[in-house]
Amino acid sequence: MKVLIVKTSSMGDVIHTFPAVEDASFARPDVSFDWCVEEAFAGVVALHPAIAGIHTVAIRRWRKALFSGGTWREAVALRRNLRECRYDLVIDAQGLLKSALVARQAGAPIAGFDRSSAREPSATLFYDVTYAVPRDLHAIERTRRLFGLALGYQPDLSTLGSGIAPPPGGRAGITGKTAFLLHGTSREDKKWPVEDWIGTARLLVERGLTPVTTWSNEREKAVAEAIARAIPSTIVVPKSPLADIAAILGRSTLVVGADTGLTHLASAFGLPTVAVFLATEPGLTGPRGPYASTLLAALGGRVTPVEVIAVAERLLELKVGAGSE
Repeated sequence: MKVLIVKTSSMGDVIHTFPAVEDASFARPDVSFDWCVEEAFAGVVALHPAIAGIHTVAIRRWRKALFSGGTWREAVALRRNLRECRYDLVIDAQGLLKSALVARQAGAPIAGFDRSSAREPSATLFYDVTYAVPRDLHAIERTRRLFGLALGYQPDLSTLGSGIAPPPGGRAGITGKTAFLLHGTSREDKKWPVEDWIGTARLLVERGLTPVTTWSNEREKAVAEAIARAIPSTIVVPKSPLADIAAILGRSTLVVGADTGLTHLASAFGLPTVAVFLATEPGLTGPRGPYASTLLAALGGRVTPVEVIAVAERLLELKVGAGSE
C-alpha cells in the first residue's frame, strides 16, 4: 500500500506528525509513505527514515506570484508527479483548505479529520472518508489517532517516539558541553527580551556550558551578536542551511528556545529542552519529548532566566539519570 502524507507547514506541525509516522511504520509494515511539504521544510521531513519520497510545494511563494507562468508550471508539475505515483490513499494531516486542495491533486482517496475536528471545516468537502478526533487533544495525539483510524490500528499513546535522529556533522570547532539558545521566532510577541537571553547565557557559563546561538535574518543577527558581546564565550553560528543547524542542535547538551520550529526539533531529538512561551498556549501545540518542559508566562508576567535554569538543571539531571539506568 502506498500512502501520501500531506502536512505542508509549519516546521513544528511537521515535527508533530513524526510520532504518527513512527506508529504506522510499526503497525503497518506493508505501507510505504511519501510526503508533500513546503519546500522550506523538505529537509526536516527527510530526517524520518520511513519517508520514501518527498514532494515539495511552494504555496507561500506561489501566493506572491499567483498569475505568473512559472507558478502555474510548478503547480502543474506537482499534480503530474503526484498522479504518476498512483497512491492508494492520501492522509491530509493538516485539515486546512490549502492542504485539502493539495491532497486532491494526487487523484487518490483522501482521509482526514471530520467537520468537527478539522481546523477549517471547508477542507472536509474534499475528503472521501473522515474521522472524528477531539480538538482538545495535543496536535501530536490528534495526528496519531487520525493515522490509526485511517490505516486500521490502535496507536499506543502511552509511549512517544519521533523516530528521527540528528543528521551527521555539525560540531566542527564546537567542543564541550553546549547550550543552544533559539531566540528567533516569527512573531514579536513570542520573543523573549534580549536581556533575558543574556542573563540565561551568563548563568549557563557559570554552570560550565558554552552558549551557542544562530540567526536567520538581520534582526535575529543583532540579537545573537548582542548575546555574544555580553557573554564573549558564546558561539554564534552564521546563517546556515537547516540541515547544518539541525546537526549542531542535535549534538547540544541543552536547548533553550522560544516558540519556534527548532525548539520542537530539539524535543523530537530527545534533548533536554526548555521552551519559553510568552504569547501562545503550549497545551495543544507545545514541544513534547522525554526531556522537554515548557515555561508559560503568566498574564502580564514574565519568565526569568533563573526559572529557566532551574528547569534546565532538573532536565539535565533526568537525562543523566536515564543514561545510568
